[in-house]
Amino acid sequence: MSRDRADSGVGSRGRRSGAADENTPPNIEDGRYLYCAVRIDGDDVPGDGDRLSLENGGVDGEPVTVLAVDDIGVVCHACDDIYDSGDIAQIKRWLVRHQTVVDSAGETFGTPVPFQFDTIVRTGDEGLREWLRTEYGTLERTLRELAGHWEYRIEVVETDSVDEQHLLETDGRLADLRDRIDDSSSGTAHLLEKQYEQRVGQLRANRRETVESDLRNRLDERAREVHALERSPSATLGDGSTGSTKPAGIDDGETLCRFTVLAHEDDESAVGSVLDDVAENPGFAVTFTGPWPPYTFAPELGGTDE
Repeated sequence: MSRDRADSGVGSRGRRSGAADENTPPNIEDGRYLYCAVRIDGDDVPGDGDRLSLENGGVDGEPVTVLAVDDIGVVCHACDDIYDSGDIAQIKRWLVRHQTVVDSAGETFGTPVPFQFDTIVRTGDEGLREWLRTEYGTLERTLRELAGHWEYRIEVVETDSVDEQHLLETDGRLADLRDRIDDSSSGTAHLLEKQYEQRVGQLRANRRETVESDLRNRLDERAREVHALERSPSATLGDGSTGSTKPAGIDDGETLCRFTVLAHEDDESAVGSVLDDVAENPGFAVTFTGPWPPYTFAPELGGTDE
């Protein structure tokens, strides 16, 4: 489980500060569990000290409030301990509530700067305000730059390799090898068969690389930022990800590539159109999820790494 703990600083992407011992839980008497930072803009949104209207509250049902300095607020709740458990089902329930609060904040305030699960400041309201004053410039700039932008996750799965007959019809070198095999003695044909199989493998690999490269280039044209992800994801508790996003009903097949992109909400359809083009290729399936709060693109904030 990923945790952020701090005395007077916190990290939006896994930074840790103020912890005396990596293996010793911190002493928290008047902590504030942080969900995200938001811009408070207008009279029709909650302000400093206001409670957010959430049907089931935050993590563990705690009441969620906004603490603000000027027009920058932090969505949080009071706590006296970290959220740790050997029960993975419990951790998942906490994570879902964390994500629900961040999503609700996004709907209320616009794009937030999300914090990872179990990000806690140990110094109460005044300590949190002091940290907020220290990080005000970074948060104000980040919220301004992220306004209207969201994170989208993309996965391309190759469900079927390209048909060998199609390769024979489109690659002269492979067709020549096939003809030579047919006209050769058994010994020579055996050696040529190895070359033939290598050529088939190379052509299939080239096709996959071309699809991935073309997709990356087209995404770069339509998104503000594009990050490649590992092809075999593991579920994490820090960024809202729950692992693979393979299309429903697609159990077989190899993940060709995975990307996370930061794009303006007005460009969501343009990004989706690019993926539609990829999905039209025989043997490929594509998933496109979002909008998500921009966990991957949030800055590191405050404290010093230990």
